[in-house]
Amino acid sequence: MHADFPAGSVWLVGAGPGDPELLTRKAERLVRAADIVFHDALVSEAVLALVPPHVERRSVGKRAGRHSAPQPLICDLIVKAARSGQRVVRLKGGDPSIFGRSMEEIEACRSAGIAIQICAGVTTASAAAASLGTSLTLRGLARRLVFVTAHTKGGAMPDLDWQALGDPEATLAVYMGKDAAPHIAKGLRDAGLDADTPVILIENVSLPGEHRFATRLDLLPVAARTALGDGPAMILIGKAMGAVLQTNVSGQGTGAEGINFAHARLVGHVEAA
Repeated sequence: MHADFPAGSVWLVGAGPGDPELLTRKAERLVRAADIVFHDALVSEAVLALVPPHVERRSVGKRAGRHSAPQPLICDLIVKAARSGQRVVRLKGGDPSIFGRSMEEIEACRSAGIAIQICAGVTTASAAAASLGTSLTLRGLARRLVFVTAHTKGGAMPDLDWQALGDPEATLAVYMGKDAAPHIAKGLRDAGLDADTPVILIENVSLPGEHRFATRLDLLPVAARTALGDGPAMILIGKAMGAVLQTNVSGQGTGAEGINFAHARLVGHVEAA
């Protein structure tokens, strides 16, 4: 029944951004066929509910500023489970190949002679654009799309090529950037990106508690500090996001409904700082 998932093998499976309906059919099949599922902290409860009761579930997730399993331990657990003859699913939020630290686990399995494969997932930036009812690229305005993570080893501020990222004809999708928002805003502005470049922050993308907040680049640090809660957030930066704001103002779109426009309140916070 599972020719592509023999005993003693591993699949890295993309869990998507949280909405279980965004899980691929293949991902659901693999999860149901597994003997054990090692899952990230950001995999939603709705997705985990698809794991059958007889399948062992183990959380090995990482969250910024919280106790988490070190990567070598995760690799060791995966290898040991596969060596014992189990069908192993490593369930990762979003897509395993986008900021998922997949190579460490792939290399550990290959070094141990264990077969390992990847099942792609919907990445959060794509789900965020769908939720907003917009495109991350826009002909003549946003010719390039850049994915970047602001999460670094040890919690240090990201050392990024701001000159390359500060392209006015690009859309920048920043993963795990909430805590680094001041650093991001400064780096992009120092690289020449306009202060009024549109920015949209989306927290808990695709989940029932999704929260959207529109601002501009110079106000991003205040927005990240005051407008968001404890959930994971995607930051979308660039002129293409201005099309979302314009659609909302004109009242012609549906995807942008629910965006919080609070420039005046943010400016007040900046002046009071």
